[in-house]
Amino acid sequence: MQAMKTYSAKPTDVDRKWFLVDAEDIVLGRLAVIVANRLRGKHKPMFTPHIDCGDNIVIVNAEKVHLTGNKRADKVFYWHTGHPGGIKGRTAGAILDGAHPERVIQKAVQRMLPKNTLGRLQLGKLKIYAGPNHPHEAQSPALLDIAAMNSKNKRSV
Repeated sequence: MQAMKTYSAKPTDVDRKWFLVDAEDIVLGRLAVIVANRLRGKHKPMFTPHIDCGDNIVIVNAEKVHLTGNKRADKVFYWHTGHPGGIKGRTAGAILDGAHPERVIQKAVQRMLPKNTLGRLQLGKLKIYAGPNHPHEAQSPALLDIAAMNSKNKRSV
């Protein structure tokens, strides 16, 4: 009787692809889950937890992402300045209407990745742009249609 062996991928075995995601009217949480799983490589049969086997993701139209319910007005992102009484906060709507709307998607995905060196390496493969243009045409990213995966992924305002 032969013993079963667990497959463990090596960094040289990883084949990374580029994907383009259009975030217009896509629900933020559903977008973040799919992107986080793709960045980790959990969609691949060769997934190994301690190896970075995920793909590169380019997200465009980040300013047009959809938040369900009253999250646009009620969801608050907090940070601390380091000084006594220095807690500050900004609503998700204020961030989306501000100068860097891509930070809402970045935080949502970042909080779904591991909080270690590997997670930071995987987050580096995520490129987010507020508008429809991106500088990654040379990589010829394949379109990842999140709206077609499930009818709940896309909401109209």
